[in-house]
Amino acid sequence: MTEDLTHPTQWVVIEQPIHTSRHTKLAIAQVTLPDGVKFEQPVLRVTPAAMCVVVDEDSKVLMMRRHRFVMDRWMWELPGGYLDDPNEDPARCAAREAEEETGWRPATVEHLVSYQSMSGTADAPQHVFLGRGAVYVGHEITVDINEAERVAWIPLSDAVAFIAQNSLGSASVIGLLAARERLGLR
Repeated sequence: MTEDLTHPTQWVVIEQPIHTSRHTKLAIAQVTLPDGVKFEQPVLRVTPAAMCVVVDEDSKVLMMRRHRFVMDRWMWELPGGYLDDPNEDPARCAAREAEEETGWRPATVEHLVSYQSMSGTADAPQHVFLGRGAVYVGHEITVDINEAERVAWIPLSDAVAFIAQNSLGSASVIGLLAARERLGLR
């Protein structure tokens, strides 16, 4: 006797690719629900990314002010970016991105949280790490002018207040709250 591996509430999905680029794949999914209802759903698959909440001994967090053209808004964000390849360690990516984007190299990074921000439409894994003991190496590297208008150390409590102003992306919201919890700060 063979076991039926289908679950009665599992949706049947067939994806048809529409567009592929370096970090994204866009498709239309033909979906059949368990009750037989059918519909189309756009699906976005994005390369995994890693961010770093770099915190100093005074509970200040390293953030970047940057323009996000899709929303045409200036936002504060944590440093981070896409994994260079599927085998790159997300912790290494988070530390690398912090250094490349801000000129600060965290001495240690520890995992805070991994999540999916739009699980109904997108597969876009996000990994957030807590960085400590950062050393400024900006004089040794060239910080990318395309990344940020400004890099600043901001009191963690002030950075968390940016949530109410709707001036943070989801990775920054989740990362700041997770860091505050991990560090036992309010």
